[in-house]
Amino acid sequence: MARILVVEDEADIALGLQLDLTDEGHEVEVVGDGNEAARRAREAGWDLILLDVMLPGRDGFEVCRDLRRAKLRTPVLMLTAKAQEAEKVMGLDMGADDYVTKPFSPRELRARIRALLRRTAPDGASVHRVGECEVDFERAEVRRAGGRWDLTPIELNMLRAFLQRPGRVLSRAEIIDEVWGRGVAITDRVVDTHLVKLRRKIEADPADPRHIVSVRGLGYRFDT
Repeated sequence: MARILVVEDEADIALGLQLDLTDEGHEVEVVGDGNEAARRAREAGWDLILLDVMLPGRDGFEVCRDLRRAKLRTPVLMLTAKAQEAEKVMGLDMGADDYVTKPFSPRELRARIRALLRRTAPDGASVHRVGECEVDFERAEVRRAGGRWDLTPIELNMLRAFLQRPGRVLSRAEIIDEVWGRGVAITDRVVDTHLVKLRRKIEADPADPRHIVSVRGLGYRFDT
């Protein structure tokens, strides 16, 4: 069971989400205002935030950006009626871990939630060394050259998938299955966007990566 904060101002959608997720065994609370969402999301104990984009008070992009600036690492799944790729990329750039475009199926939403809630570190270990970095799965952070960078749940799951298969090329489809779950509709562009962000945190030179290496026409290889 997870504790989920649903941020949705359309009463019918909010009620449907609350009932469906409660039936799945989760504890669900609903707020319908961006300002209230920013305040409640900072409270301890949330396992996931479902965040609508169009909200009164302040939109979901602003809420997500402010939460990430406050170092809140709770997974954020954005709900958007905007299907344009630019809007989806903007949400990811603001710190969202995933998005679902309205209208969405409850089955797809549940699959994405399950993927975001996975938290098991590879081989039961908490800290892994990657080149000059230390990846701490319990603290969800990378430490390198005296600096610290927070990792999102998607980035943690990507690192787990790579660390379990060092030196092997993973296709984007394999990465999607490992990180988001089988049967979940994620585009290659979303995979690439998250990998670019991950490179910025673990690579000394993200423009010339040593660890997350692109293999033309095939996917990505992880070199330790």
